[in-house]
Amino acid sequence: MEQATVKLADLFSNFPSIFLDTALVIYYVDGNSAYQLLVDSIFDTLDRGDITGITSPITLAECLVHPYRKNDSQRATVFANLIFSGQHIQFVEIGQEVVDRAAMLRAKYRLQLPDALQLAVALVSRCDVFLTNDARLKQISEVRVLLLDDLEP
Repeated sequence: MEQATVKLADLFSNFPSIFLDTALVIYYVDGNSAYQLLVDSIFDTLDRGDITGITSPITLAECLVHPYRKNDSQRATVFANLIFSGQHIQFVEIGQEVVDRAAMLRAKYRLQLPDALQLAVALVSRCDVFLTNDARLKQISEVRVLLLDDLEP
């Protein structure tokens, strides 16, 4: 299947709300060299208020695993501050509507629960794009799923 690329400028102008899956947040905080320019551009755009980022307790929990394993409370605080207090980032709690939608997604696509919950938060929050680096999620038709590899500067 041919992979269509999306220019970052088009992403920002056409999709005002973007779900930030865990990988993006980790790449941004940890400085992943392969994706640093892309994630820096995304978070700079969030800081300016040109787009809104949506995230969930799943993102936060997944981001905190490695710092907790390493007993790195400073890095854990960086993740928590970004997710809870980042410019134009909305932290969306998991409630009954999200749980119900996640169950439907799991039934339809046989997703793992964390992935289904992430996608359900995006859907309930009416995100325009689910931005991830998990190619398995490209099968989802309810929201536009873009991989970082689908983007070009």
